[in-house]
Order: sequence, then structure tokens, then C-alpha cells
Amino acid sequence: MRVKISGIALSVALALTMSGCATHANKDPLESMNRGVYKFNDTADKAVIKPIAGAYKAVLPSPIRTGVHNFFSNLGTFTSLVNNILQFELSKAMDNAGRLVINSTVGLGGLIDVASMDNIPKHNADFGQTLGKWGVGSGAYLVLPLVGPSSYRDAVGFAVDSVYLDPIQYLDETRARNQLRLVKFIDLRAQYLPASDLIDDAALDPYIFMREAYLQRRELSITGKVSDDFDDDDDDDDIE
Repeated sequence: MRVKISGIALSVALALTMSGCATHANKDPLESMNRGVYKFNDTADKAVIKPIAGAYKAVLPSPIRTGVHNFFSNLGTFTSLVNNILQFELSKAMDNAGRLVINSTVGLGGLIDVASMDNIPKHNADFGQTLGKWGVGSGAYLVLPLVGPSSYRDAVGFAVDSVYLDPIQYLDETRARNQLRLVKFIDLRAQYLPASDLIDDAALDPYIFMREAYLQRRELSITGKVSDDFDDDDDDDDIE
């Protein structure tokens, strides 16, 4: 336990160190590198990940896919619950605790989302959001390999959630952990199949579209509003 707490503390210190690496005037100082990673992700997605997700959606009946998605969503409720507590959002924590107990028991380990049938709201939260609530700036925009849009702060938050707050991490068998993470990844990609097609068809520069959508969504989840810094200045960005 001491090692885990030390790891989280080190991650927080790292986030604090990197949070000042971007300004409102230049929220994407690593754009050249980010575009390279984005291109890699897009190529890997179109060549491998998207076809697998499409096959997954085509082969498995809808009730089974729904059960799989509910299962992983229920696991994610634990991560959200811990972050609700860290953000002192106790009302949201109570809702998520209720969802976790109901779906893990009556919902057969989360396969059935009984809590939603009972109109118990779900409050998604992650450690990157928690750091933002604590006043840690987002730092520079960052595109992570295979993961996608992020920032210095959110990359640290993603690492903390994955290593310390994800129930899958506490399985004893490495093979079982890896298999569950792979299925979770495919299920998540299958959920976004229609949205990815829409982005490719609608956006003149999908990279900028993804960047601005991500940064605005993250600011909204932390502050409850979007600042005036998100304007049309990005129309002048060079397209490589």
C-alpha cells in the first residue's frame, strides 16, 4: 500500500511539474510530434483496430455486446467512485456507490445495468479531472499512441487510473488482465464506430477537430464551462 501511495504522490508531483508547459496562446506546442502520433493512430485504427471492432460488432449479438459493455462500465464505476471522493463530490460518490453495489449483485456482476433501470445517475470521473479540480493546469496538448487525445495532466491521470484505480489491475493472472483489457479496448472502439466515420467525413482537418473537441470537453468537465480561449484562431494552423 505504501508503494501505491508513493506512486500516486510521484504522479501528482509530475503533473504539477508539467502543467505549466503550455499557454493559452499555444496550447499545442508539440503539434508536429502530435500530428505524427495522430497519423500513426489513424493508420493503425483503419488497418487493424477498426476492422476488428467492426467484426466484433457484426459477429456478436447485440444483447451480448450490451452485457460486455455493461460489465466494463460497472468496473469503471469504481474508478469514478474513488475520484468522486477525491474531488469531495460526496453526493456523486453515493450515487456511484449505489450503482456499483446494485449492478455487481442484482446485475450479475455488472452484465445488466439494473441501476440505470432504477434511474440512479452515473457520474464519470477520472484522476486527470481530479487533478484539474485540485487546480493543476492541463499543460500541453498531447496525443498518446493508441490512446488518442490527452494532455500532460490527463496522461498522468490516465496512468494513475490504469495502474492504481482500475479493478482489472488487481487480478493475479497477467494473461487474464491482458485479455480483459483487450476486450475492453475493442468494446470501446466498437462504441465509437459511427462517430469516427462522421469525423472523417465532416472535418477538413480531423486533427484540429479532435484537439479542440477534446480540450473543450475536458474544460467543461472540470470547470463547468468553456472559456473564450476556444475561438477560430486555429483556422490559421498549418496543415501538414
